[in-house]
Amino acid sequence: MASAVTKNFKHVSYLWDEAKAAALAGDEVALLIYRSNLLGADLRLTNYGGGNTSCKVISKDPLTGNETEVMWVKGSGGDLGTLKKSGLAALYVERLRSLKNVYRGVEHEDEMVELFNHCIFDLASKAPSIDTPLHGFLPFKHIDHLHPDAAIAIAAAKDGKRITKELFDGKIGWVEWKRPGFELGLKMKECLDENPGIRGIMLGSHGLFTWGDTAYESYVNTLEVIETCADYLEKNIKNKPVFGGAKIQSLPKQERLDKAAALAPTLRGFCSSAVKMIGHFTDDDRVLEFINSKDLDRLAPMGTSCPDHFLRTKISPLVLNLAPEESVADIAAVKSKLAPQFEAYRKMYAKYYETCKHPNSPAMRDANPVVILYPGVGMFTFSKDKQTARVAAEFYINAINVMKGAEAVSEYTSLPRQEAFNIEYWLLEEAKLQRMPKPKPLSGRIALITGSAGGIGKAIAQKFADEGACVILSDNNPERLEEAKGEFNKKYGKDVFTGDILDVTNAATIAKTIHTAVLAFGGLDIVVNNAGLSISKALEDHTEKDWDLLYDVLVKGQYLVTQQSVEVMRKQNMGGDVLNIVSKNALVSGPNNAGYGSAKAAQLHLSRLNAAELGKDRIRVNVVNPDAVISGSNIWSGGWAEGRAKAYGITVEELPKYYAGRTLLNEIILPEDIANACFAFVGGLLNKSTGNVLNVDGGVAMAFVR
Repeated sequence: MASAVTKNFKHVSYLWDEAKAAALAGDEVALLIYRSNLLGADLRLTNYGGGNTSCKVISKDPLTGNETEVMWVKGSGGDLGTLKKSGLAALYVERLRSLKNVYRGVEHEDEMVELFNHCIFDLASKAPSIDTPLHGFLPFKHIDHLHPDAAIAIAAAKDGKRITKELFDGKIGWVEWKRPGFELGLKMKECLDENPGIRGIMLGSHGLFTWGDTAYESYVNTLEVIETCADYLEKNIKNKPVFGGAKIQSLPKQERLDKAAALAPTLRGFCSSAVKMIGHFTDDDRVLEFINSKDLDRLAPMGTSCPDHFLRTKISPLVLNLAPEESVADIAAVKSKLAPQFEAYRKMYAKYYETCKHPNSPAMRDANPVVILYPGVGMFTFSKDKQTARVAAEFYINAINVMKGAEAVSEYTSLPRQEAFNIEYWLLEEAKLQRMPKPKPLSGRIALITGSAGGIGKAIAQKFADEGACVILSDNNPERLEEAKGEFNKKYGKDVFTGDILDVTNAATIAKTIHTAVLAFGGLDIVVNNAGLSISKALEDHTEKDWDLLYDVLVKGQYLVTQQSVEVMRKQNMGGDVLNIVSKNALVSGPNNAGYGSAKAAQLHLSRLNAAELGKDRIRVNVVNPDAVISGSNIWSGGWAEGRAKAYGITVEELPKYYAGRTLLNEIILPEDIANACFAFVGGLLNKSTGNVLNVDGGVAMAFVR
């Protein structure tokens, strides 16, 4: 049972629920999962996707019927906080340990990974990770391997070995840096044999191993060791200025965000020279403390220590040579100043590759930075998707914490470049990359859809998200927008979308929405002008107010959104797409439709004018013309349905059948049909099409483009 003292932690969270654990008593694997989820829930203990845990149990061998020892350990990939049984690998312990008999030495240790498959106990379990022998060679029933900042700070300190010995009175062993794998597993067993009775092992520049005879004992041991490390750091950090003290001051909060939003598309353009990247920005206090410091110039080029940090953040960040108060309004001047910095970084990375590569190394990957530091403003990260970019930022904050702690108690040391390269271009990591699913057609693309809280707009946003894009939901109806955001969060998670109130007739709210989009994802690639309304009245009933509203929303709105979006696209210099959702009515004259129909015609011609003007920027402008999309559409409220029914001499209920009946295909048009047409323009097959019109109306002969 846990004591009151045991639960009293300052630097870590004690989350063990005795009632929940009691319900799992007797099922060590279930307790392993429970413990893992608790450890993963506290990011001070380990980073997203980092670390692994295990337990050893006695099970009946399905081949012999005899009892045998089986190790359940977190498999390749996955995250401790969300770990389920399907994420565990189960191996025969005896078989795993017997692999020592065929081990040919450190030069050949990678070949052992394939042999792990011969040790599988549960054939339905996850593939074993490279860390499997680190757990297998230790005799303890329950083992935790984590990457807590507090422990790594000591592990990455110049005097880390001495500090560890003194801090824990010899009860925590020390193993010098070695790449995770079979050899490290043997070194850890050797450390244990030489230091019987220890409660854990510190891995130089890497992380921490702790253990216990039960899930609970392992959990508490882990917390206590990390708490001790964190407490030691806290006491020492107070003794001298952090990172040598402040060199500059941060801009005020709103100015930081405005500066970041103004600069992000330009940075994204530079970082996307090989592959389109998604961005993330943070001005976290821990980031500002580091980037504003006197020691930034010394520490930043050193790179990170823990391999998990390094793999996500690259060899080192790019520190922008821009003063925080410096104007970034002149885009050409900013690009001219930044271009040499990015070129220098790419040359540095290429030299690092050429210097460290092996004869069988994979080809050099994208040489652009992942982490970009802007002193006084914040940190940008760019990667293949939002989650990876966000996690890269989290990992670099981990690295900052490590540097802060190591500098407080000793002197920070990073991985030697050759060791860093051996991790980054590890053939096992390369194989893992090659196994990843092929990117979706809209991966790396960012799309703003106006009027996307329902109907056609929401269908387009869903289609784009399904195809890999990050989307910005926007609408002038707060209730509908919140409902749509809830749907998207449930279906896609927070890294796929953001949302903002948008009035397309108001340039200030457009600027605010684009500001939101750029801060969330780094830029903008696709704009869908979908927001609209409909008013159907006879000429004598049509008011000047009706007329102005239609032209303000449909024509002026399209113009203003396109104008501000193009500014972002030009900063990126990656081209882009403007899709305008117009209407069959732009091509067809109908009764009681003077205001709406003429505004739609203006939208169509404005699209052609924009296509002619923006071709030089590789920004394509195309039109999708729906007709009679009733399902989920907001335009059918407010009397439009009644007005059209009256114009045709039918009831509102008869409208869907009436509209379908007048088409060549006799089909009802759905929001999904419009979404598919939009995807056709931006999905890659029509990249050389601009100024075009695609009717999605079931075939209305009067609307044939002539």
